[in-house]
Amino acid sequence: MEHTTTLYDRAADRGVPSLVWRFGQDRRLDMIRQWAALDGAQVLVDGCGIGAYVRKLQALADQVIGLDIEEERIREGSRITSNLHVGACEYLPYRDRTFDVVLSHEVLEHVQDDRLAAAEMVRVLKSGGRAVIFAPNRLYPFETHGHYWRGRYHFGNTPLINYLPDPLRNRLAPHVRAYTAAGLRRLFDGLPVRVVYHSQIYPGYDKLSARRPGLGRLLRRVTYALENSPARGFGLSHLLVVERR
Repeated sequence: MEHTTTLYDRAADRGVPSLVWRFGQDRRLDMIRQWAALDGAQVLVDGCGIGAYVRKLQALADQVIGLDIEEERIREGSRITSNLHVGACEYLPYRDRTFDVVLSHEVLEHVQDDRLAAAEMVRVLKSGGRAVIFAPNRLYPFETHGHYWRGRYHFGNTPLINYLPDPLRNRLAPHVRAYTAAGLRRLFDGLPVRVVYHSQIYPGYDKLSARRPGLGRLLRRVTYALENSPARGFGLSHLLVVERR
């Protein structure tokens, strides 16, 4: 039987893009709106997948462009939205100081050179422009990008891998990075930016909430309260906002 390529086929290399829009995405969109001025803005979604955030942001900003390295994802996304381009985060095909806002949503962990990708984000930002970055937190108890075992890739959440020393962790999850708070900020060392905000956030629990709504509501209430305490350090993702000087 001929194999049909799906958006899950490159999960080990690129992750799985947002395929549906649910509570978790709405919550992150609210965070983007909180930390980036979108009205009249030129926005780049850097690593856009099939364009879910592009489509939502197009209703809020003046112009929104999405870029992704996977041509298949751009083709799929172009069925539902416009202004999607194929390209690499490390070599953005845009002029210096083009965008007011750059969104990098769970992308840096997958690129070949994350420091170069960070530098490119800053390069294409206008003075005073902001990059809003979501990236995996090394202290979250699960590795959400799966793992390798005996040469085979296993998709799904794997507990405690990111708590292992780097040599062991990187043997089990060589395909994806997870960042400490200092490690993520270090990507921007020497670049003309200032850190506006940096914290960690917990998941949307969308799949769990669909199966067990009561438990989902409880987890949201409890863990979102933890975001205002030192326990936020164990959240799923970093939210880092930097502004070009």
